Amino acid sequence: MISDTTQTPVYKGQPFRSFMTSFGVVVAAGLLWIASGLLIPASLLGLSGQLQGLVTIFLGIFIEALPFLLAGVLAASAIHLFVSPEQVQRLCPRAPIPAAFTGALLGLVFPVCECGSIPTARRLIAKGAPLPMGIAFVLAAPVVNPVVIASTWVAFSIRPEIVLARVGLTILIACAVGIILGMHRRPQELLSSHFDDQHAYTDHDHDQCAHDHHHDHDHQEQGTFRRLLAHASSEFFEMGRYLVIGALIAATLQTLIPRETLLGLGEGPIISVLVLMALAVILSICSTVDAFVALAFVNSFSIGSVLAFLVFGPMIDIKSVLMLRSTFSRRAVIAIVLLTFQMSFLVAILINLYL
Repeated sequence: MISDTTQTPVYKGQPFRSFMTSFGVVVAAGLLWIASGLLIPASLLGLSGQLQGLVTIFLGIFIEALPFLLAGVLAASAIHLFVSPEQVQRLCPRAPIPAAFTGALLGLVFPVCECGSIPTARRLIAKGAPLPMGIAFVLAAPVVNPVVIASTWVAFSIRPEIVLARVGLTILIACAVGIILGMHRRPQELLSSHFDDQHAYTDHDHDQCAHDHHHDHDHQEQGTFRRLLAHASSEFFEMGRYLVIGALIAATLQTLIPRETLLGLGEGPIISVLVLMALAVILSICSTVDAFVALAFVNSFSIGSVLAFLVFGPMIDIKSVLMLRSTFSRRAVIAIVLLTFQMSFLVAILINLYL
């Protein structure tokens, strides 16, 4: 007989996490009260205006990303419930190069942005997909999907070479990063330390649900839908906390660092690339709409820097880096960020100098 401790594991960090969650809720409530401007001391009126701007930017980032996070967790839940590990392992190429290219193109099947690609990739890796495929999917899916390709085409319809360059460079960089990290001798070390425990518990829990569901044929469709929602809600709250923290950091930086300060540094083939890459990280704009923001820079920035904004931004921003930690180890996340930065930076400079 299975003991209760097996079914409901208690992690060592749970009391601390509960305290930090409660503390965060109290701090957030206090900041929202100051931002509201209602019944606050006169000495805090100046801070109230700044906090109102911060809350507005935060809600803009969060609300913009929320539908795509939902799409990602629903896709991850569908993979968990309806795709077996044997099917994933049979369909996925095992060699690093074809696995990476498959992952880079998988966004055409799972049209999710950076907020949804990470939970989807996490579930694919848990099902047995090779690591190069998961990494390439995480980096490429925010751009290589029908929705983003269409929005980029609408924004740059008079410059189709930018659309093609964005998609092509994203695929190449995502594949290169996936292949390089896929050559690690012990790929398991690149995953988060809690990755196996989280998914072992989730799989056990839902296997038990599947067993109970097997004895309830009259409510089969209702049971399947219920399990889908149960797993999606678990994934949503797991990934949502990273989205909230990332959006809050991005909003704080946007409030403290005026955009004009960054744009004023955007001269030259090298500095302009760094400025727009930094701006892409700070703004943390969803990839479905960032093409329209990049369009505003075309007349004042070089094409290489605009492409750096369009390629690097969807791969690496504040909220996606935090969400990557839910799946990959700290060392792997640092490697992903540095490799992606170096490749995007060098390609953009080459475009500025020679094209």
